[in-house]
This record gives sequence, structure tokens and C-alpha cells, in this order.
Amino acid sequence: MHHAPELFINNEFVKSSSGKTFDTLNSATGEPIAQVQEGDAVYSIFLTMWTSTMQSLLATAQEAFKLDIPWHTIDASKRGMLLNKLADLIQRDDVYLATLEALDNGKPYSVAISDDLPRTIAVLRYYAGCRSDKNHGKVTPIDGNYFAYTRHEAVRNVVVLKPAEQTPLTALYIASLVKEAGFPPGVVNIVPGYGPTVGKASVDHLGVDKIAFTGSTEVGQIITEGAAKSNLKRVTLELGGKSPNIVFSDSDIDQAVEGAHYGLFYNMGQCCCPGSRTFVHESIYDEFVEKSAKRAEKRIVGDQFDPKTHQGPQVDEEQLNKILSMIDSGKKQ
Repeated sequence: MHHAPELFINNEFVKSSSGKTFDTLNSATGEPIAQVQEGDAVYSIFLTMWTSTMQSLLATAQEAFKLDIPWHTIDASKRGMLLNKLADLIQRDDVYLATLEALDNGKPYSVAISDDLPRTIAVLRYYAGCRSDKNHGKVTPIDGNYFAYTRHEAVRNVVVLKPAEQTPLTALYIASLVKEAGFPPGVVNIVPGYGPTVGKASVDHLGVDKIAFTGSTEVGQIITEGAAKSNLKRVTLELGGKSPNIVFSDSDIDQAVEGAHYGLFYNMGQCCCPGSRTFVHESIYDEFVEKSAKRAEKRIVGDQFDPKTHQGPQVDEEQLNKILSMIDSGKKQ
């Protein structure tokens, strides 16, 4: 097993103040890939690096936004160049990143290299271009003798990222690329750990102005409540759901079956926007069900590094057991 991947704070990899670690597992075997340094309450992380001048990592991120770190004062075009440089480095190391993601997440390598990596690169290039120095203000005229204008400012927030505790490795590798790309210290910070500690500390901290979260509805409710109780910080939640496919009687059934299959099984069904409900017109219902069952039987489940595999293992045993219990429940109902 490798040495513990560390927290990424202020462009340096550091150990957590508690010294605690947690295992990240190979989804296929359940064996540990590595021990990861565990950030607990973010307030205490600064002890590994700073004296009383930096009271926490989040204070550091806050200071980066204000004064200490030349990020918001860098020209927008230069920030765009840094984002493009990061995209270049991800493209350079795409095979390594796809391999790491397949190992840690369980998704087929073929999907990671053909889907995840190109999309990641495309998002960075989009914001490097359109949103850095081409974000134009729009003026709304108002009555009276007033001068009105709108000024949009983009791509200037510093980030504290807590990756999912099941899959922290690609985020931590990208941290090294952030540093290589030349981002100023403190602009991107990555703190692996658990929701009730790292996540809660971020939600409760008065210096954090915005939380974005992808996960369960239950945790989304906790975050919304915490945001309201702390400083009414803005919140963006992606809480998954059971997005429906609706198949009408005049549909191309084969195409609809394929679309519904992809929507349900993508990333082993572990997706924040799955098409996991399907409403089918009664006139074509029996045909649709029969074809859907045949299509599912052709899906090859196996080793995530085998090119023939369509579907790798679930991310962990807890997820596997949850899915199996849902299948049992469906049969009973």
C-alpha cells in the first residue's frame, strides 16, 4: 500500500493535524489502494502549517479572495490562461487519471478515458474562454437622471474541495497539476474527509460564502439548515433524483430502449441524474419490457480494466447492498 495521500493546502501537500487516515478501496476487490490523510474539523488543519496569523484553512481561502493571494487582482485573461494550462495537464495525464478513477471508483477504464476526461477538459476550456475575459455586462435602462451599468466579474473564487470519501484519489492528483500549472497558493485547496467533520465545518464557518454539494437529499437538508443558521451562505445542491424517461406509443422503441438502458446503468447506476424511472404507453408496454430485459442481459459486468466490460463493480459494499435490497423490494412490490 502506498504512503498516505495528503491534504492539499496553500499549494503544499500536508498531513492532517490529527494524524488520522482512512482507507480508500479498490472497488473490485475491497482491498485498500492507499491510506488517505483525514481532514477532521477544518478549523484545526492550520496547525500543520501556520501560526496564529492563519486561524484556519477556510480563513486562508477567505484571505486569498481578499488580499493575500494575487488571484482576484490577476487579469481575467491570465486566469483563463491558467485554467487552459490545467486542462492541458489533465489532457497530458489522461491515461493515468482514467486508470486511477477506474481503480478507485470502479467504473470501466474505457468510460473514464472516453467520457469523464474529455468532459472535464471541455468544462475547464469553456470557463477559461467564455467566462474569463468575455463575460459582458448588460445594462437595463432606468427612469430618471441616473447612470446605470452592470459589471460582471468571473472566475475569481478560491476553492476548498472535499471529495467523496470513497473516491478522493483523482482530486488529489489534480491538486498536483494545479500547482504545476502555476496557480497561486491558496486558490485551490483539497481536503479529503467525512461530511460530519470537514463538510460540517465548511457549512458552519462564517467566512465561507457559498457551498456547492452533490449527494443525498438528507445531507442536502442538513446543509441548507446549517447555511441558514451560520451566515445565510448561498447553496447549490445537486441531490440526484429519479429522472423519468417517458416513452410514447409513436416512439422508435429500439432507440428508446437503448436510451433508457444507458440512463439507468451509466456509472453502475451511481449517477446524480439517472434516468431511473421509465413511463411507457400501455400500447407498447409489453414490447418495451421484453426488449429492455434482453438489452440488460447483454450488459457485461466484470473487471473495470477489461475492454469488453460495460459495467464495473459498485463503488463499495454499502452501495452494493443498498441496490440489492432495492431489487428485492421491487420484486416484492
